[in-house]
Amino acid sequence: MEKLKSAIAPSNREAIAKALYQCVSETAVTTMLAQNYHWNVTGMAFGPLHNLFQEIYEDHFAAQDELAERMRALGSFVDGNLTSMVNQSKVTECESQISAVDMIKNMMNAQETLASTNAGTSDIAASHGDKLTEDLCIERGQVHEKFAWMLRSHIE
Repeated sequence: MEKLKSAIAPSNREAIAKALYQCVSETAVTTMLAQNYHWNVTGMAFGPLHNLFQEIYEDHFAAQDELAERMRALGSFVDGNLTSMVNQSKVTECESQISAVDMIKNMMNAQETLASTNAGTSDIAASHGDKLTEDLCIERGQVHEKFAWMLRSHIE
């Protein structure tokens, strides 16, 4: 890690960065999952789902950058290797053609996972006095909960 002028101890910055990398990894995998679904969704709800999946992957692409840049601000290296992120992520890729309903369910589960991961990272940051990471992760968690609700509304 780089030397920083910070009230956050180096070992605490490492713990926060590790948790942030979980957020980055899951966000990256979910970004591609949403783009995959955007390309391949079919059926009567094609238009709204095509647009929603695009909204999700565009949001998540920007979020990956925010999260990774926060890691860098803490002095940590960000492993941008896709294989590393896929291996780290609790969100899994979709490896076959699936129905629109299954796409919605998978994406809803991914959003709930992201909300939970960001909430956990926020807690880690708070326990180490890192209000900036705490705030970033709270905001991201709220975004993911909203997407989960929007997706859930399609199948209830």
